[in-house]
Amino acid sequence: MSIASAALSPSWLPRTLSARILLTLAGGLLLAHALSFALLFYERASATRSMMLTNLEQDIPVSVALLEHLPATERTQWLPQLERRTYRYLLRPARAGTPLASDRARQVTALIDDALMHRYALRPRAVGASPERFEVELNLADGQPLTIEVTPAPLPIARWLPWVLAAQVLLLLGCSWWAVRLATRPLARLADAADRLDPAQPGQPLLQEGPSEVARAATALNALQARVSAHVAERTQILAAISHDLQTPITRMRLRLDAMEETPEQARLLEDVQQISQLVREGVNYARGAHASLGPSVRLDLPSFLDSVVADYQDTGKPVQRIEGASASVQTHPQVLRRIVQNLIDNALAYGGSAETRLRQQADGGVAIEVLDRGPGIPEDQLKAVLQPFHRLESSRSRSTGGTGLGLAIAQQLSQALGGTLSLSNRDGGGLQARVTLPPTTNA
Repeated sequence: MSIASAALSPSWLPRTLSARILLTLAGGLLLAHALSFALLFYERASATRSMMLTNLEQDIPVSVALLEHLPATERTQWLPQLERRTYRYLLRPARAGTPLASDRARQVTALIDDALMHRYALRPRAVGASPERFEVELNLADGQPLTIEVTPAPLPIARWLPWVLAAQVLLLLGCSWWAVRLATRPLARLADAADRLDPAQPGQPLLQEGPSEVARAATALNALQARVSAHVAERTQILAAISHDLQTPITRMRLRLDAMEETPEQARLLEDVQQISQLVREGVNYARGAHASLGPSVRLDLPSFLDSVVADYQDTGKPVQRIEGASASVQTHPQVLRRIVQNLIDNALAYGGSAETRLRQQADGGVAIEVLDRGPGIPEDQLKAVLQPFHRLESSRSRSTGGTGLGLAIAQQLSQALGGTLSLSNRDGGGLQARVTLPPTTNA
């Protein structure tokens, strides 16, 4: 996603494609589900209201006529049989109340009046608001008051209905999640394969499966990886060949200069030839490191390993120390790891004058080997750039110190070959910290 498109995206949207698809799909299904049930309950309420009005229109004339013809002493025992879910008959005057306020109450009162063919003087009044309840009073022929108490109410909901609705919602969410997973899982694998793409290392080809569009993308990525690997291998082979062929004429130049009379010009020429020779040697080393055969790995005790490396430098009088730290062992390639640590120590000695090594245990179970110096450090915006081949910082690290721009690049290259990473950071108080992190998979 470009910066412009990211800026235009609403802040409330999820970051991942799968979450956005799930939000859209599940939200749409749930909205449609809610609308369907809203229409269902609206239709249910309308049907209930129509049923109540129909029952009132048909039932009230019969009930009132029955009560008219019954003796006054027998009317009470018939009331329970005339009672319905939303209305009932009471042999008493209506309770004190207020004028009817709702259209439904006025409609029901008018319906009762029409059903009784306007033979009775009706006296309606509202006696309750929540739930709504109103009473319609009239007098029978013998003068006894009769009150029709109306309590409009929807049909009761079955106890199992909420559970069915919840199950449907869960089913919709589950189907949405499964559909999104089927759609985005191949894309996730494709993104992981693209992240693992390393021009310097042969990668496993991506499985060309899934939807046709994803399979085509996987095929294109595999072809791209093959072309990049072939391109890098060709360029590395050219670098190795040129560096190797340059060693012979450089040796002849040095022999001829050694035979010349010692003069300031001869000394400067010897220094130039020495720098060219060092650059050629490191070029060969870099080219070899790109396709180095690691061979079988062994169990390596890291504290003893660092003590051995530091002792080699101390034997030659170099100011290299080891700081006490963690104790760990890894399954790795000692010669490759030694070369990485030596490159970092050489870098620290060249630009800091001294070096310290330290072993740390990572929170995720990995192991980190740190090489520290008190040199000029590296600008923050250049910490990643200096890991590229032939990248040098002229202001702080000139060629006079012996730098060719390949030492850190070779260390990073070999660190990746071991499955680890190389990172640089500036120390508090000045200096540089180089850290080689070996992942937990290599840690015993």
